[in-house]
Amino acid sequence: MNLLIRPVRLSDAEDINEMSRQTEGRANTLALNTETLLVTEAFLRNIGNDDHILVAETDGKVIGMIGLHLFKRARQRHMASLGMMVRTEYQGKGIGKKLMENILDLADNWLMLVRIELDVIEDNERAIRLYRSFGFEVEGKKKYSAIKDGKYADLLMMARYTLPSQFK
Repeated sequence: MNLLIRPVRLSDAEDINEMSRQTEGRANTLALNTETLLVTEAFLRNIGNDDHILVAETDGKVIGMIGLHLFKRARQRHMASLGMMVRTEYQGKGIGKKLMENILDLADNWLMLVRIELDVIEDNERAIRLYRSFGFEVEGKKKYSAIKDGKYADLLMMARYTLPSQFK
């Protein structure tokens, strides 16, 4: 597979919208199948300087997306939140790993972030394994904080810490 990791474009909106509405994508993110293309386009138009979003593309189609969103407060500028999704039919093929490698290179070597945090639905074992492989640790649980398949689901709070050597 010829895979290109690149910054997101407004023209990616249709592929991103379709990906977020896939059944498995909805089950493991907070997306809804009623999310319109206009909502996705508005999200892309509102990306700011503190939002770093990459997509994975193959054969001209976006098949994955990862976002790193820096915290805005001055005393939290060393932190960011992370979110990602991969099209159902491409999961388990290394797309998430490539996206993580690229976004964490940006985080570590260009933005000098110390803390990256994310939430993941507790039963999303594949994602949890991926995050653990990149050094993320479970910090806690948010009980009943998402809805999945008509039931309340718990989210795990995970984070990765990269302290500069002078602070270790």
